[in-house]
Amino acid sequence: MKQYIDRNDKKAFFEYFSESKITVDEATSKNLIFFGAPGTGKSFTIKEQTEGEDVIRTTFHPDSDYSTFVGSYKPTTREVPMRDVTGKVIVENGDPVTENRIIYEFVSQAFLQAYVGAWQKYAQANGGKPQKQYLVIEEINRGNCAQIFGDLFQLLDRSTQGFSEYPIKADADLKKHLKKLLNGLTIENPEAINALYKGEDVVGKVLNGEELLLPNNLYIWATMNTSDQSLFPIDSAFKRRWDWQYVPIANAGKGWKIQVYGKDYDWWDFLEKVNALIGDTTNSEDKKLGYFFCKPTDCIITAETFVSKVIFYLWNDVFKDFEFDGDAFIDEDNQTKLTFDKFYRADVTGKPAVRENKVDLFLRNLGVAFSDEDEENIDFENNQDIDDGGLENEGVNTNPAGGRDHSRYSINGQGSFNKRRLALECVKIYSSNHSELTAKEIVDVFLGLNLMLSGFIELRDEHLARAANVNDPQFERRYYELTLPNDEIIFINNQFTVERINDFIEKVNAQNWGIHIEKL
Repeated sequence: MKQYIDRNDKKAFFEYFSESKITVDEATSKNLIFFGAPGTGKSFTIKEQTEGEDVIRTTFHPDSDYSTFVGSYKPTTREVPMRDVTGKVIVENGDPVTENRIIYEFVSQAFLQAYVGAWQKYAQANGGKPQKQYLVIEEINRGNCAQIFGDLFQLLDRSTQGFSEYPIKADADLKKHLKKLLNGLTIENPEAINALYKGEDVVGKVLNGEELLLPNNLYIWATMNTSDQSLFPIDSAFKRRWDWQYVPIANAGKGWKIQVYGKDYDWWDFLEKVNALIGDTTNSEDKKLGYFFCKPTDCIITAETFVSKVIFYLWNDVFKDFEFDGDAFIDEDNQTKLTFDKFYRADVTGKPAVRENKVDLFLRNLGVAFSDEDEENIDFENNQDIDDGGLENEGVNTNPAGGRDHSRYSINGQGSFNKRRLALECVKIYSSNHSELTAKEIVDVFLGLNLMLSGFIELRDEHLARAANVNDPQFERRYYELTLPNDEIIFINNQFTVERINDFIEKVNAQNWGIHIEKL
């Protein structure tokens, strides 16, 4: 007599599966959509949570359909023996002559690859807990889900045990393909699964390709950027078959800066200010910007990147329907509006160039804070302003005029760096120009300058050893980490007083390195 249990009876199910030595992970959602504003790190969240697992990833778009998601017959080439008119294989020098012939065969796409992979992992588990198989769908709402999933829609309805509630029949082509892919697999103790379906031999039908059934080790996770435009609506029947996880806008603490017009603005402070404006103007959370909305280089978001990514989005997708009202969009004359075209000008060659003064104006209109105003002049060792009488050794005021020093410096006529970052940029240039040198050789070169700042540059192992032996919560903030062209890592101290930076500039400029520093 076939045994079966009520698939909705959790207690009976777990008792039965415990006896059958098959475990179930109830804690993780099988069908899960991560949603939120653009740049909140939805894909990154999935990447972190699936690290070390088998992941098959696809992206939906308006042209996606069932065949591009599941699979279909496609023309492919196969190497076959060449035959003469009589059908005899042609042989030259004892070897048969071959040719590439176009044939049609069923080609699996992301869904079938994950589906077959999940059942293969079930067979490999030998009655134990199978390895997880993930199918990740990026931008799920940019495709027509009803068209893409087709009859697979029914499989998304999972039981509390993680299997599809209702298996579906495979058409003739799919059945033939699945039978070939699943041929030879053996699921130990299939009765544990069959019991969920009143003892019907669903496992046998699955392995024979007759029916499709999502196993409980197949996780279908997706991302949804809720602010995207021109998207396909997702109906309520589809939505209720998924669990939903909101990814909020949060400070990732990367210390990113917007570098514009000789200033470093704090990226997170900008996000807080502009998101507050977006909320007040549009009454929408979907249009706000997440921390990872654009990618910096070495923690710096350039004016060009800021305009092409952020300003373009704000002007074209967020505020264009609200007539750019408010002080944030007022131009320098306090009368006209700061339109998108004002962020660009033509350079001497006629090519477009960013007007950094307009970017600076917009950030000032928002009231965005400077990123390093409170950090660049602090001696973390003594917890006081280093340019206001707080030198760690000398105890003298190197800024007689009083107040903090906000001087900026250029290297070879390029850039605008504060004194904390200037040395890092010089080491970057030197290491790039001498990529053949090892980390130790570069460290030795700069230590040979005999700078006033002891421990200015360190090898990775030396730095980590010191970090492990000091009781200083600010220790890591006093150093920049730099990856050299040969992938070795060194650390550079950023605790420069005015006196120390002047010493550094004088000694670097005296070298024949092709590096010349000037105060702006």
